[in-house]
Amino acid sequence: MTEIKNSKRYDLEERTLRFAKEVIEFVSTLPKTVANIEIMKQVIRSSGSVGSNYIEANEALSKKDFTMRVKICRKEAKESRYWLRLIEVSEEDAERRKQSLINEATELMKIFGSIVGKAK
Repeated sequence: MTEIKNSKRYDLEERTLRFAKEVIEFVSTLPKTVANIEIMKQVIRSSGSVGSNYIEANEALSKKDFTMRVKICRKEAKESRYWLRLIEVSEEDAERRKQSLINEATELMKIFGSIVGKAK
């Protein structure tokens, strides 16, 4: 059972890393408007924080610490979704990529919300 739990943990670490990388790749293709430049900085920070806080949660010193860090993961995923929704895109392909990232942020929020619920 521990092996399955650890496998899921590492899958989520990889998934959050992939999410952050995809956000970075996506924003690098966007028009450099004044608004987008500021939003890009925010979404890069928040998307990276999802995974970094999950890694910290896995190294938590207590159940309370774990729960708090997973709540931060959920908050950062929600923030990433917010910033992604604000980004201005002009091409259909960019809009599809943006929506895919919004969907992934939403899925991550749900996953972390479920983990918090089970940890109580």
